[in-house]
Parts: sequence; structure tokens; C-alpha cells
Amino acid sequence: MIRWMIVVFLALVLISWFAPALQKLGFGRLPGDLRFKLFGREMFLPFTSTILLSLLAAGIAKFL
Repeated sequence: MIRWMIVVFLALVLISWFAPALQKLGFGRLPGDLRFKLFGREMFLPFTSTILLSLLAAGIAKFL
């Protein structure tokens, strides 16, 4: 269980780092992706984009 939590956390961190490049592809504006301001800082939680990217990665891994 802890492995999955670590994997999800790392995926969220990586997607947050690559968010500007991914926004050009449409990620980050999907329903379920949360963007809000907290204490003057903009926070971004890409739940739906994370699920889509993980499904894409799983599909690629299955065929390779």
C-alpha cells in the first residue's frame, strides 16, 4: 500500500513540474484537475490528468 502512495505522490510531483508543457497539450484543464489559490500561491492538483497519463503509460508498457 505504501508503494502505491509513493508512486502516486511522485506522479503528482512530476506532472506538476511538467504542467506548463502539458497544458499546451490540453492537460491540466480537464474536469477533475483542481487549480486554486491558497495564501497567495496557486496550487495545482492534476487528478484526472494523472489518471490519463498513467493509463497511457500502462498501455505503452503492456505493448513493449
